[in-house]
Amino acid sequence: MESSARSRRRLDCISRHLSVPPHPNHFLQPVLLSSVQNKLKSGDSEPVIIGGMVLDIHAIPSIPANPGTTTPGKVNYVLGGVARNIADCMSKLGTKPFMISVLGLDMAGSLLLEHWKSAELSTEGILRQQDIKTPVVSNIFDASGESAAAVASAEAIEKFITPNWIQQFKHNIHSAPVLMIDSNLNLPALEASCRIAAVSKIPVWFEPVSVVKSGRIVSIAQYVSFISFYTCPVTFVSPNEDELTAMANALSGGNLFSSSPIESENSSYNSSIESLFQRLKPAIWVLLKHGIKIVVVTLGSNGVFLCSKGGLSVMRVGHEGIKRDASSRQLYNTVAVACPPNLIPDFAKSENSSLLFAVHFPALPASVVRLTGAGDCLVGGTLSSICAGLDLMQSVAVGIAAAKAAVESETNVPHVLNLAAIADDAELIYSAAKVVCHESML
Repeated sequence: MESSARSRRRLDCISRHLSVPPHPNHFLQPVLLSSVQNKLKSGDSEPVIIGGMVLDIHAIPSIPANPGTTTPGKVNYVLGGVARNIADCMSKLGTKPFMISVLGLDMAGSLLLEHWKSAELSTEGILRQQDIKTPVVSNIFDASGESAAAVASAEAIEKFITPNWIQQFKHNIHSAPVLMIDSNLNLPALEASCRIAAVSKIPVWFEPVSVVKSGRIVSIAQYVSFISFYTCPVTFVSPNEDELTAMANALSGGNLFSSSPIESENSSYNSSIESLFQRLKPAIWVLLKHGIKIVVVTLGSNGVFLCSKGGLSVMRVGHEGIKRDASSRQLYNTVAVACPPNLIPDFAKSENSSLLFAVHFPALPASVVRLTGAGDCLVGGTLSSICAGLDLMQSVAVGIAAAKAAVESETNVPHVLNLAAIADDAELIYSAAKVVCHESML
C-alpha cells in the first residue's frame, strides 16, 4: 500500500514537472518592492549568501595517538565553512545562490574555487588576492571519532569581507528573494549587509554559527527592534539551544537564561519535548520581542522548533513572482505532493503581537557518519525550499531531511541530494509535526 501510494505520487510529480505552482505563497512577497518584483519575474533573482568558505583538514588516527610521534591514520580535505555549506546544499537542491566571500591565491583557495566552478555557481562575489590566506581549520580526532583538538586560521573572513566589498554587490542583494548572513562576519559587515537589505525590504536569515559569535545579533538589533515586519530585514534566525540562550542574553543585556539538559531518559517523548520547549520558551520570546519574525531552533536528534510571534498563517506562507528554473520547479512539485499544505488546522483566527506560536518537527533516525554540516544543510534545505515557493512548514521539513542526508555522509554536504529520498523523508517529518505552543505571552 505504502509503495503503491509513493509510486502514484512520483507519477504525479512527473506529470506536474513543467507546471506552475497552483497556489503560490505570499510570505516574502510583501517585503519586495515592485521594481524588485519585476527583476524576480524576469529571472534575475538569486538568493545571496555572505560568509566564510573554509577548507577543513581532518586527521583521523587508526590507533590511539601517542604524543611526540606520528600516528597512522587518514588525513582528509573537506570543503567547509558555514555559508559555503549552506550555499552548496542549496545548489544541490536546484537553487543557484550568489556567494559573497574571500579566498586566497593558495592551494586551499584553489580547491574551494574549483568545486564552486564545477557546480556552475558564480565566482564574481568571491574576492581573491595575494595577501589573503584562505581560511583553514585543522581538526584532530581521537580513535573513537570525537574531536580531540582543532586549530582555526580564519581571520581572513573578518578582515577582508568588508562593507566596501559587500557594497559592490548591492544590486544583487536588492534583487534577491532572501539574504543569508553568518556571524563570522565582523560587526561593520553585518550592519552594512542589513542596511543594504533594508533599502529594498529584503528579508535576512541570520545564522549564529557559534555561542561566542551568536551575540553579534546585538550589532544589528537596531534594524530589528521596534520596526514593523515589512521594514525589518532580520526575519529569520537559526540557533541551536546554546546559541539561542546566548542570543537572548545578549539582547537582554544580562545572563538571565542558561542551558540545561533535557529531562531524563525515562520521560516520554511528548513530555520531554514539551519540557524542552517550556525551558526554551522565555529565550525564544526575547528574540521575537526584538522584531525577529521566525525563530528556527535546531535541537539535534530532537528535531526543530519553528516559532513565530503571531498565528499559524505566518508559517504557511512563502512568496510568489520568482521565475523558477527546471530544478526549482522539480523541488516544488516533488515536495508539494509529499507535504500538502494546511496540515495543521488554523485555529489561530486572530493575529496579535503577544501570541507565541510554535510547531515541533521531529528528526528521523539516521545512520550517523559525522555530525558536521547537518545544521548548515538544514538551513540550506529550508532556504532552497522557500526560494522554490514552498511554505515555511514544508521548507523546514525539507531542511531536516537534508540534515539527515548530511549526517549520513562523509562530507559536510552530500555529493548528491536525491529529491525523491528527500521528499520521502520530508513527508514523514511533516506529517509528524505538532503544535507545542499557541498562547499569549502577556
